[in-house]
Amino acid sequence: MLDATETRIVAACEALMDDTLALTRDLVRGYSVLGQEQGALDTMEAWFERLDLPATRVPLDAPGFAEHPHRVPTEWDSAGRYTLVSRLNPDASGPHLVFNGHLDVVPAEPVDMWTRPPWEPWEQDGWLYGRGAGDMKAGIAAMVMAVQAVRQAGVTIDFPLTLQTVIEEECTGNGALACLHQGFSGDFVLIPEPFGAQIYSGQVGVLWFRMQIEGLPAHVLDTAAGRNAIETLQRYLPALKALEEEINALPRPAPYEDHPHPFNLSIGRVEGGNWASSVPAHAILEGRVGFPPGMTPGAAMGRVRETLAACHAELDDTTPAPRVSFHGFRSEGHLVDLDTPGIRLLSECHEALLGEPPAHYLSTCTTDLRAFHVSGEINGTCYGPVAQRIHGVDECVEIDSIRHVLTTYALFIHRWGRLAAPQEPTP
Repeated sequence: MLDATETRIVAACEALMDDTLALTRDLVRGYSVLGQEQGALDTMEAWFERLDLPATRVPLDAPGFAEHPHRVPTEWDSAGRYTLVSRLNPDASGPHLVFNGHLDVVPAEPVDMWTRPPWEPWEQDGWLYGRGAGDMKAGIAAMVMAVQAVRQAGVTIDFPLTLQTVIEEECTGNGALACLHQGFSGDFVLIPEPFGAQIYSGQVGVLWFRMQIEGLPAHVLDTAAGRNAIETLQRYLPALKALEEEINALPRPAPYEDHPHPFNLSIGRVEGGNWASSVPAHAILEGRVGFPPGMTPGAAMGRVRETLAACHAELDDTTPAPRVSFHGFRSEGHLVDLDTPGIRLLSECHEALLGEPPAHYLSTCTTDLRAFHVSGEINGTCYGPVAQRIHGVDECVEIDSIRHVLTTYALFIHRWGRLAAPQEPTP
């Protein structure tokens, strides 16, 4: 049941839906792929100012961050790159609540497959379309407007609360980690990843790898005089698929033991050659492989190296061994502790609005939740809108689900404040 204050909060959320969708659309217009996040950051900073929320830029090149044990080394310069946070009541007592969302998106190519340009948001049949609409700019809009709804309902937020809007979630996780490194931490985190209104219960480890094959160029008048790097690369694919099955056959912690195939391999990018009438002298493969909670990224790297070395030995030809490197995610998996006050409170808010307990969702991907769990030892979960075709063509988010997340988050903020308030002593 909702009391009178909570009823006002729900009404404030409804009144703010137009602003929530406007912020989502503004963020979608900032096509924030890696290295082009500035437009989305500027939009977010302008909205913080509009909503009278303080904004702080958190640099990704802060002193000491390069040596952080969980930071992912990058092939690009981090100078001038930053995430944006808004921190309320940092000196107040009580448990600190954090909301975290990522502003960056994956590339939308091939753009000509989209119904409309992916950076021009449009609505149809109750869905909002555009790259990042679901993953996860609508969620960011919901978490920001939830704070505004509580305040508009006349409720004072007097406990520590931080809104984090970060970059590099889609490739390194360094944006969220930079926040923790510089003291923007907390006691519980909510992330509006677009997996729907359910409690996120765990995620797998993820490793990005690169394999480079060297061939020998030659004119096609005599292809035998050369060594085709692209053809050689293809001979390694069965070994990588076998590694995927090997990892899935390993013992796993519950509840992953009941999942049919949680640890997936993606051959995400292949590049090779430089001329149609020349035997290609190089080929590069970039891939992603999942691994179970409890396995370290170092162990996963070792398995990739061993797999490719063994395949090279079995080929028993004159080709050089592939060069193997790791250029992005090297992220531990983990399980969410579902028996904590924050999780129980979120479940209660969900049930108060929908009349039934939330389902749980076990993920086969990774999110920025890992930074809080592994580096900060902070519990939390993901709970967000319903999206379709994230990372795909015509990505979209269900508008009614944005409304629900906005309302649930606002109710959560209010009830978290009651938990944080000093309790009267029992007579």
